[in-house]
Amino acid sequence: MSRGGKNLIILGLIATFIALLSSGISLFIYHQSGDIYLDRSRPGFLPEKSETEGTSSSNNYEVEETGEVTTETIDEFIENFDQQVKNINSIENPFNPEDISDEVLGISAE
Repeated sequence: MSRGGKNLIILGLIATFIALLSSGISLFIYHQSGDIYLDRSRPGFLPEKSETEGTSSSNNYEVEETGEVTTETIDEFIENFDQQVKNINSIENPFNPEDISDEVLGISAE
């Protein structure tokens, strides 16, 4: 094998080692920082029903997980949708910083 061929193999091995090392370090940091638990797109990381039960909701209507779509349910949806549109349109200055403050949005600053 020529000297150039050996150098190319060495370069390939070094590049592969660096890629594996940097990927391993980044995955270690990803796991240790707890960000792995924020990735809800992975199977098994979606919240269970027991975790979401008891959370407060400002909706005044119930949504069934399964059910028929009837004229009655469509009318209820349109009524609720129109109410939300009225709420949004009632904001005089939608880009006012006070309207999106933590207090108005109900976000605790703890």
